[in-house]
Amino acid sequence: MIQQHPFDRHERISVLIKELAAAFIQNEANSDPLITVTHTTVSPDYRKATVFITTIPDGREEDALIFLKRHGGELRRFVKIKSKFKIIPHIEFVIDAGERHRQHMDEVVKKIDTES
Repeated sequence: MIQQHPFDRHERISVLIKELAAAFIQNEANSDPLITVTHTTVSPDYRKATVFITTIPDGREEDALIFLKRHGGELRRFVKIKSKFKIIPHIEFVIDAGERHRQHMDEVVKKIDTES
């Protein structure tokens, strides 16, 4: 009996690109700001991938985006070397506003809890 993977092909490729982008950033970027890959999306034709990031400390997202856009070609080559993709997607970087919002909500809840 054939066992199916818990993720479909599209999801597996998205996760692999996330892992490769995180590894590349860890190796190539300095730790100020610390850049975290939160998730990725891949277009249905696999030609475009969007990597969502956050930074620590807050407010350094633009610095991170400048670095990532400058090194986007190197990341694409890294993905080509480390994967067996037929199509190497064009990779775009976006600040993950949803993650920032979630973190802010966590802080508000903690503040309310400590005041109670």
